Amino acid sequence: MNLELYIARKITYKNKSDRQISRPIISIATLGIALGLSVMILAIAIVTGFKAGITEKITGFGSHIQISNYDNNNSFETYPIDINLIPFDHLSQIEGIKHIQSFATKPGIIKTKDEIQGIVLSGASLNYDWSFFKDKLVEGDTISMIPSEKSNQVLISEKLAKLLHLSVGEKLIMYFVQQPIRQRAFTISGIYNSGMDEFDRLFVICDMRHIQKLNNWEDNQVSGIEITLTDFENLDETKELIRDNVTGIFTNDGSTFKVRSIKQRHPQIFNWLEMLDLNVWIILGLMILVAGFNMISGLLIIILEKTNMIGILKALGTDNWSVRKIFLYQSSMIIGKGMLWGNLIGIGICLVQYHFQLISLDPVNYYLDTVPINLNIFHLFLLNIGTLIATVSMLLVPSYYITRITPSKAIKFD
Repeated sequence: MNLELYIARKITYKNKSDRQISRPIISIATLGIALGLSVMILAIAIVTGFKAGITEKITGFGSHIQISNYDNNNSFETYPIDINLIPFDHLSQIEGIKHIQSFATKPGIIKTKDEIQGIVLSGASLNYDWSFFKDKLVEGDTISMIPSEKSNQVLISEKLAKLLHLSVGEKLIMYFVQQPIRQRAFTISGIYNSGMDEFDRLFVICDMRHIQKLNNWEDNQVSGIEITLTDFENLDETKELIRDNVTGIFTNDGSTFKVRSIKQRHPQIFNWLEMLDLNVWIILGLMILVAGFNMISGLLIIILEKTNMIGILKALGTDNWSVRKIFLYQSSMIIGKGMLWGNLIGIGICLVQYHFQLISLDPVNYYLDTVPINLNIFHLFLLNIGTLIATVSMLLVPSYYITRITPSKAIKFD
């Protein structure tokens, strides 16, 4: 039998009607651990939710990785690449690649009776993955495309629809500044709202063959290739594998291909998300320190209250480490109780927000309309184990005070 654990249980779960000076202190320490752990759970769930939600929206407009002409800069007026030069067979064999599609972009101007707005026409190929826009549709439907002829339908954002006073089924005229200036008439098939104000104001989705025609491109010429991955965590590794497959391939004009990840195309947004990671680490550190100091004060009061018991145990021949283990076991039980309540509170709040979305946000500033939640069992496991180890480790030093208690004085201690 583990004698230390047995004694720890006895003094921890003894009759609560007994008057103990340490009981309110223990309750405060338990509450501190519960609140600290719940705050840590909320911080991790919200920040990982932010990262996942914003990343999903950005990749919806341009996938995880793009292959384009090396001579292209950040302009949406692009140099074409020949898709016949892309080794699709090799790319499709790379582990982690979910979908490959071609795309084309062209800046233009929408003019209505009373308004004018600059936009970017983003061309979708026949195998375009519409799952992102279907999920963001407010009204209407996505573009219907068939191989035999170009579709005159377009998908616009709710932001543009309100700005230009347009609705589903209406026609709109786009102008393209080139020699000569060209115009195209389109019909609005659907209206979407991604919550990314910067992107919603900019992009109009159309059949890619219109852009090829406007640019006098051949059927095999596109602005680039978009590649979607199954796991964002493998972004950098997969990008390098893709780069290895297209390195050394030259286009007809002697240029090469450029491979860029979503992080490289939108560094300002991902730098902001990385700053959120730093904030989480600061919150975790502060919460663990607060919980640890609460337990240290509680442990010292428990030791003072049980000085007589410590003296008796030492007089019976119990060594210092065994006595220290009794109080470390007791502290672990108190920490465990606090962690149980912390998990219930933290996970409970997360589930309520996830299902009912009670806390809203301004999408103009945060890119999301509600506080996102991402509960990950692995994160919860690491957080609980880390909290337990950190707080118990902090108690090793104050428990050393027990070694300074002598049996003769402790037994007479009142």
